[in-house]
Amino acid sequence: MNNISALKRYQIAKVYRRDNPSKGRYREFYQCDFDIAGQYEPMEPDFEVIKVLTELLDRLDIGTYEIKLNHRKLLDGMLEICGVPPEKFRTVCSSIDKLDKQTFEQIKKELVEEKGLAIETAEKIGTFVEKRGPPLEILSELKKEGSQFMENSGSVVALNELDILFKALEKSKCLDKVVFDLSLARGLDYYTGVIYEAVFKGATQVGSIAAGGRYDNLVGMFSGKQVPAVGVSLGIERVFTIMEQLEKDRNQVIRATETQVLVAILGKDLTLAAELVSELWKAKINAEFKLTKRVMNHITYAKQSGIPWMVLVGESELEKGIVKLKNIEANQEEEVPRKTFVEELQRRINSA
Repeated sequence: MNNISALKRYQIAKVYRRDNPSKGRYREFYQCDFDIAGQYEPMEPDFEVIKVLTELLDRLDIGTYEIKLNHRKLLDGMLEICGVPPEKFRTVCSSIDKLDKQTFEQIKKELVEEKGLAIETAEKIGTFVEKRGPPLEILSELKKEGSQFMENSGSVVALNELDILFKALEKSKCLDKVVFDLSLARGLDYYTGVIYEAVFKGATQVGSIAAGGRYDNLVGMFSGKQVPAVGVSLGIERVFTIMEQLEKDRNQVIRATETQVLVAILGKDLTLAAELVSELWKAKINAEFKLTKRVMNHITYAKQSGIPWMVLVGESELEKGIVKLKNIEANQEEEVPRKTFVEELQRRINSA
């Protein structure tokens, strides 16, 4: 890693999946990633990644969500307790990972008939994967005296790490967004520790909107140097789907542009357009301009682009020393002095 021992990075870029496309699952899509790599104190980067995820989802203001969380070592310990052979851990995990889409009876049938588990083993798995709820409550239940998890070395490591993580999340006031869910498996083989998945709880169902976990061996597979790492990925198209539906539910128009004002010059006077639009830009108003004699061309462009305001200027307006401000949605226009049109427009935008 070019002698870099620790790294925090984010990116927003296109990624691709091999799965067949379905609603909310595209072959090509944009993803926002945040990762921390390097040696840190136990659960230090894991806490930060989950905290960043909660802040991100809160700022997006998409509504109620929950972050389902589990630990891969705890999952392996559970399978060991249930009597699953180690060589079948990953294939059994891939079945458990379908529990958000299928009933346990369907999963049980798959485990017995396709994965070769005994009925008793599958049923024992069922008693564990139904456990979900407030993190500290479930953690306390799994750590209580007589718990089979406390007799499994891998599970003990996982529970101790989760104890550190949950207390840190509690202090940062975001533990209420997390659900400790023993059915969460995350189908990818490279996860080695904490795993999590954010799910939107509103009416628009798009599957998970973000997911991630600890992957301590993945970098070493490609570089030959073991670098522990943890990260999360947010599916941008899925978030957009939710936000678009929320806008429709509120009867709000989804604007395709940030432009607030179209400076509509009724002619081809570029110098006039440059003068007026520059005043708007100086006032930090998002504006663009258009040169054409046909008023309807301006209005049509503004409507199609979702621009809410127009500044109309032609020869008659220049002679009178005025401009016309047009509210596209209300289909109303009024004349204001040329000298104060920026202030007048700013006041109307702020009060909208």
